[in-house]
Parts: sequence; C-alpha cells; structure tokens
Amino acid sequence: MRKTQQATKASVKSKLLSRAPGRLFIVSAPSGAGKTTLCAALLKRMPRMVRSISYTTRTPRKNEQNGEDYHFISDAEFREGIEQGRWAEWAEVHGNFYGTSADFIRSRLRMGIDVVLNIDVQGAEQLFARYPDSVGIFILPPSIEELRRRLEKRGGDAPDAIERRMAAAEQEMARKDLYHHVVLNDDLSRATEELVAIAQRYRQAPGRPD
Repeated sequence: MRKTQQATKASVKSKLLSRAPGRLFIVSAPSGAGKTTLCAALLKRMPRMVRSISYTTRTPRKNEQNGEDYHFISDAEFREGIEQGRWAEWAEVHGNFYGTSADFIRSRLRMGIDVVLNIDVQGAEQLFARYPDSVGIFILPPSIEELRRRLEKRGGDAPDAIERRMAAAEQEMARKDLYHHVVLNDDLSRATEELVAIAQRYRQAPGRPD
C-alpha cells in the first residue's frame, strides 16, 4: 500500500513538474473603462485561468462578499504579512491597505494555471519588477469624454469624486506604455475577443510574441 501511495505521489509530482508554467496577466485601466467586465469575460473563455483576489483592510461595501470581491482582513494581519513577505505587491490607499498574495500566484503558476490580476498602475509596476515574464494589458476607454459619461451614468460617485477619478485616469493613461498590450474598449464584444486572443497567444507560445 505504501509503495502504491508513493508511486501515485511521484506520478502527480512528475506531471506538475513537466507541465508548462502558467502566465501572470496584469490588467489595468482607469476606473470606468470596463476592466472588471472584460476580466470576467476572459475568465469564462480561458478554462485554465483563475483570478487573483486582493486582500484589503477596508470595510466591505454593500453587496461585497469576503473571498469573492476581496479577502477582508485586519490591519494587524496585513502588517504581519508585510513583515513576513506575504505580499507580491501592496499599497496603502486612503488609510487602508491592499495587497496581492505571493503564495497564491506562485502556487498557481507552478501548477500550469494562468492568473489574471485586475490592479492599478502602481501595483502593476511592482508586479512587473517581481515577475518579469508577466503580461501587462492596459484597457483604454474610447475617449476621455466617454469615460466621464460612464462614471456619471454609474451614479455611485459625487461630482468631486468623479473629478478625482478623471484626474487619476489621465495620469494612468499617460503610463500605458508600461504595458505590453493596449486594448481599446470601444465595443465590449470586440474588446473581449482581442483580450482572449492575447491570452491564447501567450498560452500557446513560451515567449512573448512580437
């Protein structure tokens, strides 16, 4: 029995080691550009891809669920994670901490599973430095005017908050050249197909396509 179990474990380990490692896809966009919707569509089309869920110390908003939208943890636990090197990237925003689990990314990539991470430009820069083989994709809105219209249509932000988001959007779009690909979200269906095509190209080839 023991030899059979050992043989089974060895077989599983051999398969994991022989499998091509997964890819880390880092997706950024200004608020309102549609990156959350596009990432959700990408996950439905890519069977061996998972979403990395960020950790945060902020209070959950209405309808947000722990483990689905974010992992909500205490300030003390997050700080302990910083000391232990738990985060692949982290930042403090408006008094709250946000971070990405390094262990989650490492384990999934070793298993040959792709990981998609929806993150801001600041976090993306940290991840590009730590994971040089990652793939950066920036989502652009059709225009700055359309972005403002989308933010106003959502109805969740006060006028001054929208102005802050618009100012941040211009700064983020100015750094789009940090990314390997730029996808224009002028049509959701077309943008989804382009995003899926990018992911599939990297999944089929070991190197970054020209």
